[in-house]
Amino acid sequence: MASTNNAQTAPKVQKIEMSDIESHPERPAPTLHYKSGSTVPTIATAAPQSTVSRIRRVTPSRTPCTTDTNCDYNRRELREPCAEFLGTLILVFFGTAANCQTTLLSNGTQAKGDWLSGAVGWGVGIALGVWVSGTVSGGHINPAVTLTQAVYRRFPWKKVPIYWAAQLFGAFIGALLTYALYRNAIDQFEGVGVRTVPGTAGLFGTFPLDYVPDVVAFFTEFLATVFLVLTVFAATDKNNGPSSPGLVPVAVFFAMVGITAVMGAQTSFSMNPARDLGPRMMSAMFYGRKVFTYRHNYWIWGPIIADFTGALAGATLYDVLIYVGSESPVAYRPYPPTPSLPSPTHHQVAHHPHSSEKDGPSSPPLNKQFNPV
Repeated sequence: MASTNNAQTAPKVQKIEMSDIESHPERPAPTLHYKSGSTVPTIATAAPQSTVSRIRRVTPSRTPCTTDTNCDYNRRELREPCAEFLGTLILVFFGTAANCQTTLLSNGTQAKGDWLSGAVGWGVGIALGVWVSGTVSGGHINPAVTLTQAVYRRFPWKKVPIYWAAQLFGAFIGALLTYALYRNAIDQFEGVGVRTVPGTAGLFGTFPLDYVPDVVAFFTEFLATVFLVLTVFAATDKNNGPSSPGLVPVAVFFAMVGITAVMGAQTSFSMNPARDLGPRMMSAMFYGRKVFTYRHNYWIWGPIIADFTGALAGATLYDVLIYVGSESPVAYRPYPPTPSLPSPTHHQVAHHPHSSEKDGPSSPPLNKQFNPV
């Protein structure tokens, strides 16, 4: 009788068929809710929505291009070399443009800059280049840095020639843009159609001064690259570098300005094989092959051999003396102390299968060795 009364008093739940919902596209799907203290579900619907708004609401948003999504393969694979191209282009353009403005647009009464302004221009160029390419490719923008990353930081060797090509091409285009901007200024400075080496060719490539011996020129480039790579490795070291990756460009900015200000005049401070070879290739189109034959092929043993060896020396010096990470093959890695065998408690001695109470505490069985983890 009680069950009959409950069945009569229980509210009836209206059934909604799926065909009814599908026939009314503007009607939103019903939602079942339970009122507090009740076991009977009630149907609650939201305000009517148009078909267009419902379609927009359920349309999935576009996901970023990662290796786990079906994005354009070519664009994903070219992002890193493109970042290196842009970063090196910015570096060379700012630096060579600072050289041109300081030299070509200055005269006795209206100076447009001095050596320090050129150093700041190169520092701003390397900082902006690292900022543009840092989160995408690592911000190498220097073949010597790419080589040290492959040797000491497990950078994939298969990417090294790709990075080198992108950096060289970026340096070439950056120098070409500078030449296009200051071509008339060069004509005004040297004469229309006159191009001298080193002369104004030194505004793009690097040429040691006449009084500097070859040994001194080589050691200057070597030492300058050592200091630059030391700064790069210290700034990117998690145990020694800045707390924010955004401060890495600031560190290399000060390194570039400082090195240029104290030891850059004698060899024009390459410290980067692409920074010299790219502009040198560009200037060969307008200045001739003398830019390569100057000073017993200085472009080979100076900006290339000296810079690569200096980068490797600086990376080795930092990893041997300071770095403690696991990536480097020469870094010092302190091993954790070997855990000692804990002394057995009275409970362990009493129930040891190979000992008795009268024998006292015993060591582990002779047929088993203790291997600390």
